Amino acid sequence: MSINATLLAQMIVFALLIWFTMKFVWPILLQAMQDRETRISEGLAAAEKGRHDLELAEKRAAELMREGKEKAQEYIVQAQKRADEIVEEAKDVARAEGERLKSAARADMETELNQVRENLRAQVAALAVAGAEQILAREVDVKAHKQMLDKLSASL
Repeated sequence: MSINATLLAQMIVFALLIWFTMKFVWPILLQAMQDRETRISEGLAAAEKGRHDLELAEKRAAELMREGKEKAQEYIVQAQKRADEIVEEAKDVARAEGERLKSAARADMETELNQVRENLRAQVAALAVAGAEQILAREVDVKAHKQMLDKLSASL
């Protein structure tokens, strides 16, 4: 065989190989590449969506944290306000109790003072009677002069 016939046979075989490859192999390779490209683009889209969802979740978490801190601060303010009210109520109760104790002490002092005055009047009356007995050197009728002594003790 000559070189031309060999070359021509090789060209025909090569053309058949190209035709076979284009007809049967190439579409399978293209389909596989398109499938891979689709999967990659879907994966990238899912990653982008995940990143976006993560950003939204972080924003929501930050918002929830801020709201939680605001509520906690509000509860702290309310608790402090209630504590101040309780302290003021306790102070008012203590003041009222102090005033009541002072009033009771004053009333006790007045009672004791009146008792002391009555005892003093009785002692002064007894001393006056004793002095009058000694002066007159006779016994003074206590019943007869009781009214006079009562007037005297009342004026003291």
